[in-house]
Amino acid sequence: MPFLFHINAKAQIDPSLLKRIPKDTLKTLNMDAVYTRPALNINKTPIAIGGYLEANWQHLTTDGISEGHQFQARRLSVFMSSAISKRVKFLSEIEFEDGGKEIAVEFASVDVEFHPLVNFRAGIILNPIGSFNQNHDGPKWEFTDRPISATQMLPGTFSNAGAGLFGKKYHKDWMVGYEAYLSGSFDNSIIENTENKTFLPAAKENPERFEEINSGEPLFTGKLAVRNTKIGELGISYMGGIYNKFQEDGIILDKKRRVSVFALDFNTTLPKIKTFITTEFAWIKVDVPSTYTQQFGNKQYGGFIDIVQPVVRQTILGWDNAVLNVACRLEYVDWNVGKFAETGGNIGEDIWSIMPAISFRPTAQTVFRLNYRFQKQRDIFGNPPAITDGFNLGISTYF
Repeated sequence: MPFLFHINAKAQIDPSLLKRIPKDTLKTLNMDAVYTRPALNINKTPIAIGGYLEANWQHLTTDGISEGHQFQARRLSVFMSSAISKRVKFLSEIEFEDGGKEIAVEFASVDVEFHPLVNFRAGIILNPIGSFNQNHDGPKWEFTDRPISATQMLPGTFSNAGAGLFGKKYHKDWMVGYEAYLSGSFDNSIIENTENKTFLPAAKENPERFEEINSGEPLFTGKLAVRNTKIGELGISYMGGIYNKFQEDGIILDKKRRVSVFALDFNTTLPKIKTFITTEFAWIKVDVPSTYTQQFGNKQYGGFIDIVQPVVRQTILGWDNAVLNVACRLEYVDWNVGKFAETGGNIGEDIWSIMPAISFRPTAQTVFRLNYRFQKQRDIFGNPPAITDGFNLGISTYF
């Protein structure tokens, strides 16, 4: 769970990487996620290494049809960082998904501090839209699946080659942080894909986005976050740019078509009962050509809310401060907001899900998760929804 996480003596973060971060993790923002991961220093070198693993079993049924029992090695992420010199840091994350079927450099940046409010970052960056995109490590969450809105509406763990500035300011119980980057962008695949709908995650399938921008114009991503240690953190973020190839060798092919994303995120821990709540909602607008059918929506929105309640915190089976949680995730996505031009009826293509869960944390770095999913998904015509339900049981741990 974000902000309830602590580092024990056996998994130390390079102290030089934490120079600007207070010891109390309640005083961090989501933007600090790349700095607050546990890692081990390699002897007396400035290099630190760490990572996490996610694996699970699941049995799901959709309208009475099931693929049976499935074991999944979903991802193995490896972190490497180095304090290159005074106020110059390198951080990276390499992820192996589905047993190595997909390998990606999710994050690899050089951070240069000129002032706590002015830090330069360049390399492969995680675009700070919402909170999950940056703070996505499996061991921090009580659910085996990542949020639908953060992975099937927004492109989950969306990273691009880019550069920009970030910074933070503290004053008593208040923290303010900002990030602003120019980076690689989306391309025509967001409306030309096998999903046959407007689908931003399709852009992740194009590895050339790390080498060239389809439109020739960079994507802007900016975020402002405010946190009070007694109230919680509120984040406001925007990501937008031209996605289509509107010209070739000076010849105009099409008008410039924009994709814009606006997101709000909030998290808090209720005092006394220690209930942790985190939520994120996003709204998307895409300039879809008029020649496309209405199944390609120009507006989308969705989000999720997680509620996690510790019920037991004590020594269990020899683990000090072990925690048993009950939790629930509510989520909704509408991929095509609007009405049919011919009939005036609502366009379908939406999904909602409820996922109760039980989790056990022998330590803050390891979590066992049992989830039950009940989900309804409608097609574009609003026909009776497909119903999916079933169980997931998994483990996720830092190492």
